[in-house]
Amino acid sequence: MTISMYQASAPRLANMLRNLDAILAKAQAHATAKKIDPAVLLGARLFPDMLPLVKQVQIATDHAKGCVARLAGVEVPKFEDTEQSFEELQARIARIIAYVESFSAAQIDGSEERDIALKAGGKEMSFKGLPYLLGYAMPNFYFHLVTAYSILRHNGVEIGKRDYIGTP
Repeated sequence: MTISMYQASAPRLANMLRNLDAILAKAQAHATAKKIDPAVLLGARLFPDMLPLVKQVQIATDHAKGCVARLAGVEVPKFEDTEQSFEELQARIARIIAYVESFSAAQIDGSEERDIALKAGGKEMSFKGLPYLLGYAMPNFYFHLVTAYSILRHNGVEIGKRDYIGTP
């Protein structure tokens, strides 16, 4: 049995981004209910040398759009990282979901052997499609997504595993 590169990427990314959007809505409601300045949560970190919540969301969405674009063999769109509110982050997520869902299975399936080159951390990297998807794109996406979740949970937002995984 072969893997569908499309099924392993676009629908998974869109689903988890919807979960992230719902988590951010709960965080915003939490801030309002507890009279916490939203900037406090948006700037929260798990540890001083880690990136804050807002950057975790930006990077997770960057990995989502980069994943489908690279697998489809198209240029990755660039978005400015200017979001400073929950509403702006949620608008970014909506834009990325729409972008991810704009790809068809025909554009992504068969990309297992596609040459993928990218620059990360000042380092040139090259992959074939399947190792890129399973060993780089998805792990990075999930890392930043779960870090955003963990920042909010650590700061008292009442979210749990079902919020992260979502409902089937």
